[in-house]
Amino acid sequence: MSAAIRDRPVRAWPMLVGGRRVPAADGATFPSIDPFTGRAWATAPRATAADVDAAVAAARAAFESGDWARALPAQRARLLRRLGDLVEREAEDLALVQVLENGKLLREVRGQASALAAHCHYFAGAAEHLHGHVVPLSVPDMLNYTVREPVGVVAAITPWNSPLSLLFWKLCPALAAGNTVVVKPSEVTPVSTLALAHLFEEAGFPPGVVNVVTGDGAVGAALAAHPGVDRIAFTGSTAVGKAVAKTAAERLARVSLELGGKSPNIVFPDADIDNAVKGVLAGIFAAAGQTCLAGSRALVHADILEDFTARLVERTRRLRLGDPLDAGTEVGPLACRMQYDKVLHWIGVARGEGAQVLCGGARPDDPALAQGLFVLPTILGGVRNDMRIAREEVFGPVLCVIPFRDEAEAVAIANDTRFGLAAGLWTNDLRRAHRLVPRLRAGTVWVNTYRRTNHATPFGGMKESGLGRENGLEAIHEYTETKSVWIDHGPGIKDPFNPRA
Repeated sequence: MSAAIRDRPVRAWPMLVGGRRVPAADGATFPSIDPFTGRAWATAPRATAADVDAAVAAARAAFESGDWARALPAQRARLLRRLGDLVEREAEDLALVQVLENGKLLREVRGQASALAAHCHYFAGAAEHLHGHVVPLSVPDMLNYTVREPVGVVAAITPWNSPLSLLFWKLCPALAAGNTVVVKPSEVTPVSTLALAHLFEEAGFPPGVVNVVTGDGAVGAALAAHPGVDRIAFTGSTAVGKAVAKTAAERLARVSLELGGKSPNIVFPDADIDNAVKGVLAGIFAAAGQTCLAGSRALVHADILEDFTARLVERTRRLRLGDPLDAGTEVGPLACRMQYDKVLHWIGVARGEGAQVLCGGARPDDPALAQGLFVLPTILGGVRNDMRIAREEVFGPVLCVIPFRDEAEAVAIANDTRFGLAAGLWTNDLRRAHRLVPRLRAGTVWVNTYRRTNHATPFGGMKESGLGRENGLEAIHEYTETKSVWIDHGPGIKDPFNPRA
């Protein structure tokens, strides 16, 4: 299967603007590179400022027409359900495209692609249950109620590590609430979003409700700064997220940010150790560590540090690197040259700080992997929480092992970070779990599991890990404005300037 897919001719994919498939205004394109082979397999348009203007104008026209924003909730729900059915039909192809773009394992992306339909169906239901409430007042003859209305035009700027999953986290609640959307995927993974685009027309969405423009960071910056955009939903690095927030603040555009992390995975001696080993490894080496919620700091109790670390190292050395399209591969390549260079840089920084490379720390020497952007799964010992390697997001297969002595120290180390996206607890003491969960400054806390998300439960961070929440009913509220309505049903209004009248 791998050879057959990779032998296909290079295909040029168009953008989606106002219901039409279009090239960039000046015809420019850029290649999508397979990180396993290093070869181009597709091209995408390199959008211009004029393309961004056209996409926002199309989204604005679709919003102002009222065909979508003022459609009955049941109508929006019907199209979202239809989209879900189509996505389910195309799930295998959408999964394959993502593997060729970013090197994520096919066996993982298949599950993610299949789950996209569930997002559509969940938010279709939410569209039909989006309502305000009547407010009891302490004054006579007055009725007050609230309604939720769509914000307007949404810019959805998505990353390369899970391009379609993280798009649907934004797209489904935005559409369910009645907004129109301009999507700008990462330049590393533009094709999966372009491959999805034809399904909106097939599902019956009005032209301009969903638009897709592709290109580098300059395109995303132009979209974020566009005066016709009412809300920006961004997933990516904390540094870029801050720039997006600053841009949005200049015109008070609404914003949600799902940013970086340096998440702790805390292991106590009373945990099921075999289970904890598997959970810690999955938390950092799944997706080659290229997830914002990666458990990149393993906080291990001093009593079990030596044994637990030995088990981690032994299992890590047995991880199988290879073609992400092969079912037996456990760790694939990094998504792009920039990220590959960054990960190797941070391993060098760790060595310079005195961290011990317990395994990995370099490229594999297997000739079969020579063309791919591979870094061996790496475990670092002798790490202190004040080292740069323990404080900066590497976004790769690099685990820092840090010891602690008691609950207080574990919490102190876990919270001693500018991030607050996620945390893991491994313990069989239920009382300890309930004690520590509220003390951990993280948007998600997993107990005896890790790296779990679902369309029905909110996800997002504290501190510099972001603003707002995606998924769950909290997400659809992010894409609405609350309007307060007052109705006087009394006998009449008194003259405020003549109280005797």
